[in-house]
Amino acid sequence: MQRVELGEVEYDVAAKDMRGWVEERIEGKAEDRLFLLSHPPVITYGPRTSPDDLPAGTPAIAVDRGGFATYHGPGQLVGYLVIDLKQRGPVDIVRWVENGLIDALGSLGFPLVRRDTPKGASSLVGVWTEDGRKLCSIGMRIRRGVTSHGFSVNVAPDLTVFHTFTSCGLHDVTMTSLAELAAERGVPTPTDAAVRDAIANSLGAR
Repeated sequence: MQRVELGEVEYDVAAKDMRGWVEERIEGKAEDRLFLLSHPPVITYGPRTSPDDLPAGTPAIAVDRGGFATYHGPGQLVGYLVIDLKQRGPVDIVRWVENGLIDALGSLGFPLVRRDTPKGASSLVGVWTEDGRKLCSIGMRIRRGVTSHGFSVNVAPDLTVFHTFTSCGLHDVTMTSLAELAAERGVPTPTDAAVRDAIANSLGAR
């Protein structure tokens, strides 16, 4: 899988580009790719999101991925995966991403877990601390056997934004960051570059 490094990209620009990336993969014009980037502040939400979960007075963008409302902004690493699942065999792509992020961030000294969703409950997809705080969100789409969208990792964002809306459809969720976890342990926050390298290596992107 090819690793593609991008800087800060406006969300609507990335969304438009992503449709092109998917078409390139479907047509065999590009290999599997992991795009690593960040966005200016924006809240996005999937089609099942309740209007009551969105912030009053803050712009929010409807998107064509799974999942509910989430925040993207400075200090957060976003990864978009454009992968042909037909050539990789039948895999649980979300479980693979969860485990890849857990392995990557674990290699940086942060023990994390995935959680199974109880029947009838809101989705617990993502990566969590052992005490139940959410660090990484995942929302993906599969079209004609090719994935798009992906994951976000809170490295050092402004966590107060998450208090203004219902994140991930979970009314009692507490979002955290690597910076917050590092401060609790009295260790330095990993650099953005270190997080990017760890995740790319874990997911097999070169």
